[in-house]
Amino acid sequence: MSSNPVLAPSPHLHGLPDFPSISDDDFLPAFDEAMAAHLREVEKIAGDKAQPTFANTIEALETSGQLLARAAGIFFNLSGADTNPERNNISTVLAPKLTAHGNTIALHPGLFARINTLFENRESLDLDEPSLRLLEKRHRGSIRAGAGLDDAGQVRMREISERLATLTTSFGQRILDDSNDSAVLVDDVDKLAGLSSGQIAAARRSAAEAGHDSGFLLAIELPTSQSTVASLEDPETRRRVFDASVNRCARGGPNDTREMVLEIVRLRAERARLLGYRDHAEFVIAEETAPSPEAVEDLLTDLMSSAMRAGGRELTRLAKDVGTDISPSDLTYWLAKDEQQRSAVPLGGFSDYLELDRVLTQGVFFAAGQLYGLRFIERAGLPTYHPDVRVWEVFDRSDASIGLFLGDFFARPSKRGGAWMNNFIDQSLLLKTRPVIVNVLNLTKPEAGQPCLLTMDQLTTLFHEFGHALHGLLSTVRYPSQSGTSVPRDFVEFPSQVNEMWALHPKVLQQYAKHHETGAPIPQELADAARANADVESAHGTIEYLAAAILDMAWHRVTVEDDITDVEAFEKAALTKAGAAADLIPPRYRSAYFNHIFGGGYSAGYYSYIWSEVLDAETEQWFLTGGGLSAELGQRFAETTLSRGDSVDPIVAHQELLGRPAEIDPLLRRRGLLPT
Repeated sequence: MSSNPVLAPSPHLHGLPDFPSISDDDFLPAFDEAMAAHLREVEKIAGDKAQPTFANTIEALETSGQLLARAAGIFFNLSGADTNPERNNISTVLAPKLTAHGNTIALHPGLFARINTLFENRESLDLDEPSLRLLEKRHRGSIRAGAGLDDAGQVRMREISERLATLTTSFGQRILDDSNDSAVLVDDVDKLAGLSSGQIAAARRSAAEAGHDSGFLLAIELPTSQSTVASLEDPETRRRVFDASVNRCARGGPNDTREMVLEIVRLRAERARLLGYRDHAEFVIAEETAPSPEAVEDLLTDLMSSAMRAGGRELTRLAKDVGTDISPSDLTYWLAKDEQQRSAVPLGGFSDYLELDRVLTQGVFFAAGQLYGLRFIERAGLPTYHPDVRVWEVFDRSDASIGLFLGDFFARPSKRGGAWMNNFIDQSLLLKTRPVIVNVLNLTKPEAGQPCLLTMDQLTTLFHEFGHALHGLLSTVRYPSQSGTSVPRDFVEFPSQVNEMWALHPKVLQQYAKHHETGAPIPQELADAARANADVESAHGTIEYLAAAILDMAWHRVTVEDDITDVEAFEKAALTKAGAAADLIPPRYRSAYFNHIFGGGYSAGYYSYIWSEVLDAETEQWFLTGGGLSAELGQRFAETTLSRGDSVDPIVAHQELLGRPAEIDPLLRRRGLLPT
């Protein structure tokens, strides 16, 4: 039993980490101790004199490394949600060490021999589906780490993977630093016309916290499109914010990432070739539900063709209505204006009915209760890693406590941009662990005593990320590596996208949509207008997303023979080739700040959002035609999908839900891409 507070057993409910007892100085010693313990466990498994069995090899590996899993669960949640210079340094030190540790296990000759023996005899082992999937995945993991290569190949694989770990860690840190450095200081409050009083107050507070005696600081969000640009009435302020966003990490200096992009791409291409793949995309997609990179490229190209036609219609109408030239920094502003004017009822007051706490407890939690029988009780006495974080205990239909849900909703300079879900602890019947899940968002924190009012996009994001949380909370699998969201990357967004459908569902909306001052329920005409507005994605949003997905695939179809030296030139050529070059609409992420693919886990996988949306659009229709918000349908969805993680083939499970394969028409209809 370790004395290190990172590794010591937690005294708190469901193993929630005892954050107050942990200091940054504890992390590196904890990882060293945990990795050493894990290697001892692996050596014992590999050196077992008994013949390999599923229990003494594969299942034993599942129970090994629990100290390391605990340390990683704590540290990497903190490094994303509440970092500091010391944690950044720790991340940089840990990245290659953890990669080397993983390689040591995956390439261990004695261990691989045992796994390979079981794999070759898998048909005679009489394994159930989860166990067979686990065995096959363990074997593939070793092969993909280089276990089948000669000594020289294995040495080079280790070098590549350790260098990539360092590069991708540094990439994300540079984006956070440059986004903070790129925040736009505005000296005159009149230049902020169009922003709400809460946004202006937050901008003044940000300026003061950054050391400015006066002025207002507009933070830069992770995507290219900035929410403030859609509201700011002053064209010059819009341009400054837009330029700060689109030029991030590409202006020279210590936070420029372009050389890192080129090195990451070259190393990924070399690794793929070593393992017998044409390119990194082929290497990645071999583990996904998509059949091939070509199938993904065909889908993206076909959708982009339709989106560009729809975008042309959208821009023609907009130019006619605006009556002036529109620049890239003006587009989202005029689109927002157009959206308001085309609505039968003005939507400007919709946010007055979207107070965060009410939406969360009486909207998000209400829908989860109706569908899955879940109940949430806030536990103020449990420790958290930041004062803004809240903790709820989660109960199921039988009133059993099934896990903890943490909510970390407000932006701060120490938090990377975007929104995400993470696990502190994975659910596992084998380990007898219950899930401890966190949702992280970047909402503007209101002044003390003032409400946090959501935009439509933020409302959708709140429901989306909670869909990931449900995937983790409702997991009931035996093996921790198959828990919750541990599914193929191009399936993981599916449950979260499905959960978005409840944000504006009439039964849910009537529960939470109360005016933040008067408590009056939302007028029916405003609710109807909000639903009508949300029914079809704008062509602009679709083009932004598809352009980013196309860029991702283009970078990861690069081979070892290709010599790429100019990031911007490569971007332009890739978008032009795919028919995705739109002067007014840059990609959702440009390469220099595309953290999903160069700092996160979505390399050659950013297409997964639209790939999953095919399943999501079909499932939404399944819910609506079956009766909507009902416990019967919720239980069915939980049984086939949310509870099973990666213990079954997710596509087969979805076909089991629908009774047939998914079709693409519901997605095209939703995004307004069917021929007119």
